[in-house]
Amino acid sequence: MSIDDLEQQLSDFDSAVRRAALAELAGRTAHGEIRFPPPQPKVNIHFHSFFSFNSKGWSPSRIAWEASKRGLEVAGIVDFDVLDGLEEFIDAGELLGLKATVGLETRVCVPEYADMVLTSPNEPGIHYFMIQGAYKRPEPGSEAEAALKMMARVARERNIGVMQRMNGHLGDVTLDYERDVLPLTPSGNATERHLLFAYDRKAREVFGGGAAAFWARILGLPEPEARSLMSNTPAFHEKIRSKLVKFGGVAYVPPDSGSFPRVEQVVAMARGVGALPTTTWLDGTNDGEHDMMANLELFVSKGAAAMNVIPDRSWNVRDPVEKALKLGKLREAVEAARAFDLPLSVGTEMNRHGLPVVDDFAAPELASCVEDFVRGARFFYGHTLLARWADLGYFSEAAEAAFGTDRRAKNGFFAEVGAAARPSARMYNLLRERKGELTPAEALDMVRRV
Repeated sequence: MSIDDLEQQLSDFDSAVRRAALAELAGRTAHGEIRFPPPQPKVNIHFHSFFSFNSKGWSPSRIAWEASKRGLEVAGIVDFDVLDGLEEFIDAGELLGLKATVGLETRVCVPEYADMVLTSPNEPGIHYFMIQGAYKRPEPGSEAEAALKMMARVARERNIGVMQRMNGHLGDVTLDYERDVLPLTPSGNATERHLLFAYDRKAREVFGGGAAAFWARILGLPEPEARSLMSNTPAFHEKIRSKLVKFGGVAYVPPDSGSFPRVEQVVAMARGVGALPTTTWLDGTNDGEHDMMANLELFVSKGAAAMNVIPDRSWNVRDPVEKALKLGKLREAVEAARAFDLPLSVGTEMNRHGLPVVDDFAAPELASCVEDFVRGARFFYGHTLLARWADLGYFSEAAEAAFGTDRRAKNGFFAEVGAAARPSARMYNLLRERKGELTPAEALDMVRRV
C-alpha cells in the first residue's frame, strides 16, 4: 500500500485501521523508507483532533505522524470536553519517538468576572479553561470522572439546543442529531462545526442545484454571491456560523452559569487525571484581560498552574494597527505568565480551516516569546514522561518533597527533563524499573544518560 493511502487510513473512524496503518508507517520509517527531519525547537501542543473537530479531519495518530514529518520537538492534542484521544496519541508518540502531550479544553463559569468578558466573546463570566499534561483516565466513580461526563453531557445538550433552533429557522432543512450529526464523529462528541457540515450536506440533498437560492435567502445574500461562497466550504461554514449560531444569531444559545462547571471543578478533575489546571488567554482586548496581573492572581488562587496562548491570532494579523495592539498585548501576557511562574502551552488549534500546522517560530514578531513557548512545551512533556513512567509527575509526593512551594524550581526541573529526553523504549523501561523510587535529581540524571 502506498504511503498516501496509509496516511489516509490514519484518520479512519475504525481505531484498528488507524493502529495498523501507523504500525506499517512506523515500520517503514524504521527501515529507512521514510525519513523524518531531526526534531527542531518547534512545538504545537494545542492540536484539536477529530475527537472534537480538526479542520483536516486528522485523528490523534495522524497528528502524531504529521508532527513527526515536520520535525516538531513536542506535539500535543487538546480536545473539547473529552479525553477520547489520550491513549492513542501518547502511544503514537512513543511509537514514533515523538514527545507527546494530551490536554482538554472546556468552558467554565467565573463569578468574579460576571460582568466582564474574558475569553468567550460576548459572554461575560464565561472562560475557556484547560487541563494539560494528562496521562491517564479518571478513576471509575471518582469526582474527576463525574466532571468529565458532565462536560460531555453539557456539550451535547448545547448542540441539540442549537440544532433545534436551526431546524425551526431553516424549515425545509432539518437535522436529526443521532442520524445526521453523530456519524460525522468517531466517538459521539459533536461540535458546532459538525452541525454546519451536516446542514450544508442536508440542504444539498433537499434542494440539489437550488441550494444556493435557499442559502441566499437564509443568509441575506444575492444568489450569485451565495453560490460563489458555497464553493469555498470553510468560508461558507464560517458565514453560517457567524450569521446564525454565534452571538446575535437565531440559533445562539445564551450561556447559563448552571450549564458550565466552576473553575474549581475542572481543577479537581485535572488533578484526578494527573494533569495541570491551565487558564487561557485570548488576545488581551476584552475587559477581563486588560489587567493580566489581576487576572492571573485570581486563576492561580483557584489552582491554575499554567497558561495557554494561541500566538497566531496575535501576530498573524493583516491590519497593522490591530497587529501592533495585539502583539503588545501578547507580550504583556507572556510577561505576566513569567511573573507568576506559569509555563505556557501554545499551539494553532487547527479547528478552523486555514490555521497552520505549526506557528512560524522564526517570525520576528515572536522573537521575544519563542523561548517561553518551547520551554513550556518541554515542561509539559517532562511532566507527562515522568508521571507516566516513574510516578514522578508535577503533583507527585516526590516532586512536592523536593520542591515544596518553589514553583520556579519545579517548573525548571520538568522543562529540563523535557529538553533532555530522547524518547525510546530503553528510556521508558529504565524509568519503569525504578517507578516510584526515583528522586527528581536521579530521574533527570537517568534521562540525560539514555
